[in-house]
Amino acid sequence: MVTKEQRNKILIEQKKFVHYLDKNNLRLTKARIEVFNLITKMDNHFGAEDLLKIKKDSVSRATLYRTLNELVKCLVIRRTAFGEKHQHFEFVFDEKPHHHAFCISCKDNIEFPDFGEEKMYKKILEKKGFETLGHEMHFYGFCKECAKKKT
Repeated sequence: MVTKEQRNKILIEQKKFVHYLDKNNLRLTKARIEVFNLITKMDNHFGAEDLLKIKKDSVSRATLYRTLNELVKCLVIRRTAFGEKHQHFEFVFDEKPHHHAFCISCKDNIEFPDFGEEKMYKKILEKKGFETLGHEMHFYGFCKECAKKKT
């Protein structure tokens, strides 16, 4: 169930997307709206293939990938890597800074909070003249269940 606060944040993200399309002389099509609405209902992380399975007939593969790229460019969603061949995304409207631990066996993804380590790294990188826009931290290994199966 989406709370009133989350609904308001989704509306803000929708306006951001519409503004981006307008600014770039792109039309707000039914397919783009459908992709946007679909990602707001996704739990956690998702890939383009996950979306295609749900809406295989109403949105073409090309439109889906194009719309995902547009949503990344306007900062509504973010790409995130989990060591697989295809990209994953996450909707960022209600997000607190976090990191990921990815099980290479069962493909489970565990999120855990960011403890502000970016500040430390940012200082080091600024001294080297690097302008930081953000960061991602991923851990790869075996979850508790898969680690048990290994032994």
